[in-house]
Amino acid sequence: MECCSYSYTKPSSFPPPTFLNFQGDSTSVGRRFSKKKLYPGPLSSPLSKPFLQLNDTFKPLVYQHCTSSYHLKTFKGTISAEAGKQGWDFGRFLRTLYFFNGPPSPAKFFEFLKEKLSTASPTEPVKVMDSSGIVLVAGATGGVGRRVVNILHNKGLPVRVLVRNKDKARSMLGPDVDLVVGDITKESTLVPEHFKGVKKVINAVSVIVGPKEGDTPDRAKYSQGIKFFEPEIKGDSPEMVEYIGMKNLINAVKVSVGLRSGKLIYGFEGNSSKDVAWGALDDVVMGGVSESSFQVDPIGGENGGPTGLFKGVVSTTNNGGFTSIRTKNFAVPEDLSAYDGLELHLKGDGRRYKLIVRTSRDWDTVGYTSSFDTVKGQWQSVRLPFSSFKPIFRARTVPDAPPFDPSNIISFQLMFSKFEYDGKLNPTFVEGAFQLPVSSIRSFIKDPITPRFVHVSSAGVTRPDRPGLDLSKQPPAVRLNKELGFILTFKLKGEDLIRESGMPYAIVRPCALTEEPAGADLIFDQGDNITGKISREEVARICVAALESPNACGKTFEVKSVVPFSEPYTVDPENPPPEKDYNEYFKTLKDGITGKEILEQSPVAV
Repeated sequence: MECCSYSYTKPSSFPPPTFLNFQGDSTSVGRRFSKKKLYPGPLSSPLSKPFLQLNDTFKPLVYQHCTSSYHLKTFKGTISAEAGKQGWDFGRFLRTLYFFNGPPSPAKFFEFLKEKLSTASPTEPVKVMDSSGIVLVAGATGGVGRRVVNILHNKGLPVRVLVRNKDKARSMLGPDVDLVVGDITKESTLVPEHFKGVKKVINAVSVIVGPKEGDTPDRAKYSQGIKFFEPEIKGDSPEMVEYIGMKNLINAVKVSVGLRSGKLIYGFEGNSSKDVAWGALDDVVMGGVSESSFQVDPIGGENGGPTGLFKGVVSTTNNGGFTSIRTKNFAVPEDLSAYDGLELHLKGDGRRYKLIVRTSRDWDTVGYTSSFDTVKGQWQSVRLPFSSFKPIFRARTVPDAPPFDPSNIISFQLMFSKFEYDGKLNPTFVEGAFQLPVSSIRSFIKDPITPRFVHVSSAGVTRPDRPGLDLSKQPPAVRLNKELGFILTFKLKGEDLIRESGMPYAIVRPCALTEEPAGADLIFDQGDNITGKISREEVARICVAALESPNACGKTFEVKSVVPFSEPYTVDPENPPPEKDYNEYFKTLKDGITGKEILEQSPVAV
């Protein structure tokens, strides 16, 4: 019988472990050697990147013919092998364990047992995540905000309101409203728990303007809208509400709302990059001899820039047949609940690979897995919707596994394997060398993208500094911008924060707000030139409609009714106006028009 032996020198920098903390199937070799004192080798690597390389410290196996199937001398271990099979690189196996799990420790084992014993029974029903998402309404007790809440409720959509005064909100919106208390001007009050499950935001927060002579408790004078009164700022300044408050709100909701271009998880894109610690995890853990690595190729990218490179040699010897790279568990889970899937940008080789996502810190646990095919010799972007990820454990589907939770991603794994799932084989599998350049992994929002952050601003925000403008023909806020604490200036700064945030947005700039009913014909415009009036109810309807319209995404626009100031607008209850299709208005809008561009051009007549 043929056997092999290896030499191993005990390093002085590691304490002797008591046992191997390895969950999963135990091989006969693993059981045999678990009773010996084993010492993991150093993790030195010539690469500056934190990638695991498994061949730079351990000596290669030396094959010997011997009469005994089990031979030890001077801490030399032998691994029996049948004739025609290769020996198992136990040192590489040990280093794999050490990279992902750290030094073996009894304390870790007992922590694992305690966690397992205290975990709820798998027979308990699993709470399915609300995939529809919650709409957060900020400024929900204001004239526009409370109407937005009512419309959303009537549509049956899940709503949460962010308010400063809990009692006022309960009395106005009802006892059953999902309510959180916070003040956007005070960052410490915007705790992350308030925004869990939030997928969309309508922001109707505005600095409070009121008559100098005072107003009624329900702000009756202010609500008249078109009747002029001498105004002043009540409460927090425009800078605090419209700019600092906006910054705080964006930071609070950005993770749950998501970015239009997605979130970079790993890789290189333009001048930006994101690194994670990858380690090889090959069939050595089950006795195989396949071997892989992950490294950075500084010029291997699509345009000559850097790219990650997953490469190796795969073999079915010793019943093996897979290579993979896996990240260490993230210290803080990745929350990708705002997105619809993962996108890999890679250069294909014609083979089928798997991307495995884990939501548990356990070593040997269910991996949510999606297979994908590549095109040989071509750079391509592969999109894997979260809905395509199946719960897999050791190449078997787990039908009663918890649903995939993208808010709690612990690690990623990229695999090339002979095996598919449930006994099926990879039709593109061939033994030998392979390489797969992967320049980036990022999350994505599926098309068509609709606004996730709708903001109620104001017409006139670009006009105070516009050259050649006749202020006598402008609304009071434009003429009194300085006296009102630069209210429009800071509203514009707040808009800029939204446009620069990366979130899918729509910015609605209503003209003077009134308490008149909705229903009048409307004028949508861009460039910040129009004046007029519009009802708060109409603005609320526009905001809710914008959430569902791809044509509104990334747009900034003004809106008013066709009814002049001098004419009141009323509705006959017996003959109400038809409901509007606001998407027909949104279709007329263009990207990139805000009115700011006019500040550098000739003045436009108003």
